[in-house]
Amino acid sequence: MCFLFLLSCQNKDEQQILAQQKDAKSRALVFNTISNGWHFAPPSLNPKTQSLIHNWKELNEFNNELYQIPKSSIGAFQKKSKDLSKKVLVLNGTIPAPFIKPEIKSRLAVLTTKINEINLFINIDAIPAQKVVALVNEVNVELGSLYRQMDEIVRKSEIPKEEGESDMIRMLDTTRAIPTTPKKP
Repeated sequence: MCFLFLLSCQNKDEQQILAQQKDAKSRALVFNTISNGWHFAPPSLNPKTQSLIHNWKELNEFNNELYQIPKSSIGAFQKKSKDLSKKVLVLNGTIPAPFIKPEIKSRLAVLTTKINEINLFINIDAIPAQKVVALVNEVNVELGSLYRQMDEIVRKSEIPKEEGESDMIRMLDTTRAIPTTPKKP
């Protein structure tokens, strides 16, 4: 009887060791997959746009954080994704004046969502490594879209206005219209 008890305990210990080894292998595989796919590509900007966003401290900090690759463990990727989520949230409230437009705000909202998705998926127990890598690629696409939109805004601002165009735009502004109140008899 005692022999069976000892044999049963040994089997449980062996099973735990095998489960731990299997878990370590799967975590190593997840780490390697995410590490190989964690590459954010910096989009290029035209020089005039670069000069306008040069003083946008929060975007510079976000980009610096984005392009640093964690090297040690899954925990490092989890910490990085948490830091990225915090930094991307700040961007929408600190947009430079020439870029405070719905097009920029919507692209920042999408970028924030993608970064938060990475943070979500990398912090669950069974990390879907391929989903995280796909989201990294989607963040690259959204960053490119944001930067191209900033270039487009700068390009459009350089187009000279025709004579009288500013007056016409002002007249089309409905907030400046003369209020029509019914006359009392």
